[in-house]
Amino acid sequence: MSWDPSEGVIRHIIRQAGQQCAAHGHPVSETVVAFMVKAVVLDPRNDFDVDQILTKKDVQNLIQLCVSRLLDTTNPSLSTIKMQVYFDLNYANRAELLREHRRVLEGRLAPLLRDIMDSRPRMQEEMKNVYQRIVSYVLLSSGLGSPTDIEVVREVVAALQSVFPQTALVSFLSLTKKDKEQQLKNLTMLVTGIRLYNKECGKGGKGIDDLPAILNEAIPAATQSIEDHLNACHVLAHHYTALLESMHEDQNRYRQLSSLKLKEALFNVRQYEAFLCILLSDTITSGQEIENLNVEFTATMEQLKSTIQNKVSIDTKEAFPLFVAAFNLWSRFQDELLLLSFLTNMTNSLHQFLETQSQLFPEELLTSLLEGVTVKTDKERIRETMGTRVNVSDFKNQEWLFPETTSNFDELLIQYHGFCAHAIGVKGLTLPGNPAIGILKHKDRCYVFSSKESAYIFAQDPDKFIQLNVEKAKEHAELIQLLNLHHQFGYLAPHMRLRNADKLPMKPITKCDSGTQTDTHILPPTIVKSYEWNEWELRRKAIQLANLRRKLTHAMQTDLSHLRRENSTQVYLPKDVSTQTKRDNSSSVPRPQIFLAGLRGGSSATTEMVKVDLTRPVDKA
Repeated sequence: MSWDPSEGVIRHIIRQAGQQCAAHGHPVSETVVAFMVKAVVLDPRNDFDVDQILTKKDVQNLIQLCVSRLLDTTNPSLSTIKMQVYFDLNYANRAELLREHRRVLEGRLAPLLRDIMDSRPRMQEEMKNVYQRIVSYVLLSSGLGSPTDIEVVREVVAALQSVFPQTALVSFLSLTKKDKEQQLKNLTMLVTGIRLYNKECGKGGKGIDDLPAILNEAIPAATQSIEDHLNACHVLAHHYTALLESMHEDQNRYRQLSSLKLKEALFNVRQYEAFLCILLSDTITSGQEIENLNVEFTATMEQLKSTIQNKVSIDTKEAFPLFVAAFNLWSRFQDELLLLSFLTNMTNSLHQFLETQSQLFPEELLTSLLEGVTVKTDKERIRETMGTRVNVSDFKNQEWLFPETTSNFDELLIQYHGFCAHAIGVKGLTLPGNPAIGILKHKDRCYVFSSKESAYIFAQDPDKFIQLNVEKAKEHAELIQLLNLHHQFGYLAPHMRLRNADKLPMKPITKCDSGTQTDTHILPPTIVKSYEWNEWELRRKAIQLANLRRKLTHAMQTDLSHLRRENSTQVYLPKDVSTQTKRDNSSSVPRPQIFLAGLRGGSSATTEMVKVDLTRPVDKA
């Protein structure tokens, strides 16, 4: 009798395994149980075929195997899986965390906001109650001080009355709900900005913590704490790697150490290291953001002082935008404090998942096992291979990428989290790859290697070694998350989100212009316009043709019709002609010429003047 492993059967398996674990005093979340069930099915050592229907016996066997692995608290593999599930369910990036925080804050303020929106006060006492609710909303929304502190409430009331007196409550209540909500947000920003300015001037600020000073002290401490955990993690990873390498080089060492769970411990430490790197990166980003905020907030406060101080009247168009800017900057300080608290809690919570391997390999045991073993750090391994690189001419059908030939070399998405693609499947080691040796691009995915020899071996048959890595991940399910093999095991871990889903494998910057053209109508049109689908139309046309065969055409001309023929005449269009109607003439008038003689006098006592007219006659001109 076969049993189809449908969704109901899987739920039954998960429920039974979880109940049995709880009965043994080790409660496990359903997410961990679900991951373990599918990991057990994929493990080739358990002889489960995912393509076949499970029998009842198979189901019982599957439940027992899951329970035994979930109860094996001495196995670092279980701790690694729990750490992966915990991080995946609890970690959120900056945008997600702040979005969730604002959603929770809005949910807490929703009842108070609803009371303000739905209020219809008529009496003076009711108006005061509504105003008090607005004060509480502004105070709670800003997050600056406790609403039970009388001094804080008085300070908020004084700031609110300066921008929103009680007399303005009547016009506020006449607004729509959307406008009311927007005005409450504006009042919150203005009141908070006023309180921050008063605190800067030493005239108020009760209940307001000095967030810039707190963050300036907390960021270096948080960064140092994560780096300390990361350095200790690196030391353990180097020790475990050295022991595993000695096992492959010496058979006696292999027999001595094969019973120890060194690989599981190495994978546990490497996963912890990967998560710490994410948290450290977020902490550094937060520190850079805080530095920028300090500069902007100081500049805003100085601008406010120059605008407001020692002035009798203040222009609201100048001051209000500055108050809003101060509120926005302070809100970002609050966001950074929330993020820092979250990152610190995540760092402290992840450390618990190292307890299993630390109990298996205490410091005294590791020291004794490492006698005579050379321990190399990741940096030393990369430094040793910096002078070697792949010779491209040795490979005809493989594409290799190098820093000097690829402009976006540092942005390429490397497979297996940057570990050597050859050492994982062959040795079960997570050795750091050195991109300077050469990045192999195979099927649009990029691979790095820890040595030139490993690169040559892998490049001879990449598909073979990729499959070896997949088989290794089936034996150790924690490698799926560690090596980012979700594209190979998408059905195995549906609860795990692909955090790098937006990071597609990047190609080298090589561009070319190409174009394609598609004919709109490849075949010539075959529309028959004379086609008729209607039978009755065909019958009508057939009758017409039959009738035409019996018809004769006659023509005659009568006295009444002979003048009705079509006539046409030809005319000449008028041409352009010009005529002259008058003539332009001109005449010349003689200029007068008259001379007077004897005006200056002479020898005689009397003056005698002689007038001589030399003007020509008109007719002789």
